[in-house]
Amino acid sequence: MVKKRMDFCIQCRKDTEYILRKKIVKKVIREKEYSFTITVAMCTECGEEMHIPGLIDKNTQEIDEQYRLKEGIVSIEDIKKLLELYKIGKAPLSLALGFGEVTITRYLEGQIPSKEYSDIIRLALTSPAYMRELLKENRDRITDSAYHKSTVAVHSLESLFSVSDKMLWVISYIFEEIEEVTPLMLQKLLYFIQGIYYALYDEPMFEEDCEAWIHGPVYPEVYRLFKNFKYNPIDDVRFVILKGQKNELSNEERKVIDLVINTFGLYSGKVLERITHKEKPWKDARMSCDDDIPSKELLPKDSIYEYYKSVNEQYDISSENGLRQYIRDMTELSL
Repeated sequence: MVKKRMDFCIQCRKDTEYILRKKIVKKVIREKEYSFTITVAMCTECGEEMHIPGLIDKNTQEIDEQYRLKEGIVSIEDIKKLLELYKIGKAPLSLALGFGEVTITRYLEGQIPSKEYSDIIRLALTSPAYMRELLKENRDRITDSAYHKSTVAVHSLESLFSVSDKMLWVISYIFEEIEEVTPLMLQKLLYFIQGIYYALYDEPMFEEDCEAWIHGPVYPEVYRLFKNFKYNPIDDVRFVILKGQKNELSNEERKVIDLVINTFGLYSGKVLERITHKEKPWKDARMSCDDDIPSKELLPKDSIYEYYKSVNEQYDISSENGLRQYIRDMTELSL
């Protein structure tokens, strides 16, 4: 049974039921007028607005978030991510960015940054190279310990770019859409994305080559990025710098990624591994190796292309239904 929302209505002079609705209000901030959408409580008996505990705080938060979005100002969450990303405290971060020592603390308490300072924070959040230059420029303002920890974090972030931008955008997209992704699962999803895209559009999505390892196709550069997570779900704060980058992908690329996420993405990494073990490209590349022998045999793009072209002819892998049937058939073969 759903509990009714009840509170005291000053118009009705009694406790009444209310419903929450959205309302557009106008506010003038720094001599400029804005329209904001806020949440209000409406009495179901008299139709007037009611003053509900906590609603004023919610409205303040709604207006703050919308104002920052309209003006391109970083959010408090962005600043928290920056602290985590570079493993640095509030005061050292303020100084490293060229601000006053308590500036970041004030921003975390709700003060809105100027557009100039917001742009500096945003660029530091998205560009390790820019943060490295800021650290060098303000080296004398922060302690040796803070400088060392932050430069190590910068180096770790820069290692992301050992793979192509396209690969990073796709990985970021996968992380946004799937709650838990292990390194094994990620490798197989990237392989399926490459194969299906290549078969449908006659060109590879990634420039990287994969190799036929014991546990299926593997992109070595991607393996090195996430090897510390082993068999655990990847929880990598570094990927905050790629937030929103999926917009760099074409409609065709996003379509294929969605196809894979909505089909192969429903299975564990071990199930996906068993599917690849039944596929011709991996088996051909591993012909000279026993099942338990490590190797770095190249899994050629042409081989992937030819195989998935034939799969497309049989199943129509441009549709989720076709891919689901392919998965069913391959998992039955794996039993």
